Amino acid sequence: MGQLDVTSAMALPMLCLFQLASTWTVNNFLMTGPKAFLTYASSVQIGAQSGIKECKYQFAWDKWNCPESTLTLSTLNGLRIATRETSFVHAISGAGVMYSLTKNCSLGDFDSCGCDDTRIGQTGGRGWIWGGCSDNIAFGEKISRQFVDALEDGHDSRAAVNLHNNEAGRLAVKATMRKVCKCHGVSGSCSIQTCWMQLADFREVGNYLKIKYQHAKKLEMDKKPMKAGNSAGSRRAIAHAFRGIFRTELVYLEDSPNYCIKNQSLGVQGTEGRECLKGHRNISQWERRSCRRLCYECGLRVVERRTEVVSSCNCKFHWCCTVKCERCTQVVTKYYCARKDGARKQHNKTKRKPVAMTAIN
Repeated sequence: MGQLDVTSAMALPMLCLFQLASTWTVNNFLMTGPKAFLTYASSVQIGAQSGIKECKYQFAWDKWNCPESTLTLSTLNGLRIATRETSFVHAISGAGVMYSLTKNCSLGDFDSCGCDDTRIGQTGGRGWIWGGCSDNIAFGEKISRQFVDALEDGHDSRAAVNLHNNEAGRLAVKATMRKVCKCHGVSGSCSIQTCWMQLADFREVGNYLKIKYQHAKKLEMDKKPMKAGNSAGSRRAIAHAFRGIFRTELVYLEDSPNYCIKNQSLGVQGTEGRECLKGHRNISQWERRSCRRLCYECGLRVVERRTEVVSSCNCKFHWCCTVKCERCTQVVTKYYCARKDGARKQHNKTKRKPVAMTAIN
């Protein structure tokens, strides 16, 4: 049995790496596998957590804000949706694990891996040669594929879409890498440069994938599970649906649900009670329009709430060696989406929880 087969055999039913990072330990996944996989367990978990964090950042002011409930419900109890949002989930999880493994490899955290030195000494272009320590992207891609893709053990159209989006996430890590150079020469003349390839900040990967999400392509494909034996007809149908789709593009099968309205069966929380930004300086246009997007477009109104925030201030260093701070109180105004007066609730059988306003220490 090959390494990929071993990984597939020990994989849990498609929990997706976001659940892996929060409620499921990597050791459960690896316990019955080869010892080599335990070497990468911590890096895989960190990568999955990075994906969660980046997803929440990218969608903080969207109607769908990457809630754990949606990520869990999308893969449990036979409910496997393939919306535009889950395309991003798969892509950012694949990217996060690959990024983490690549970084750890280049830092020498793994005995079997180090910098990519395959091109050192070769001429890269006019006035520069390959040198330094390029991040070992090939290693990160290989190991992350074995972990992430093994979680998708189906053979239907959704499995094909999820695997495609996993790959698109890995390609995003490659696409955002940057060339870093160092000058050499007499008196800093920079007559020649040595250059290497370096991972970009993971935020750049997230920004790249958010754009891909906005331009994701919907596939018209038979969504029923494939027949036993993975028939040639089913394979041809999937291949036909992917014609003209680039590997870097995100794809999905189903239209997104209405994220304005709470839907417990789909893990959709709705936008009632969500905070939005209003009157803030130094925020993006997207953030500035969050009240319109989250509240008004969902038939809600914006309510203003003021709360006292207590924080440390006027800190001074005292010899030796303590820092003493005063406690300052500031009134902060925040804005939330709320139902219009007399309006009926947008969901059934669920009571609205009040927004908690607490002091920040």
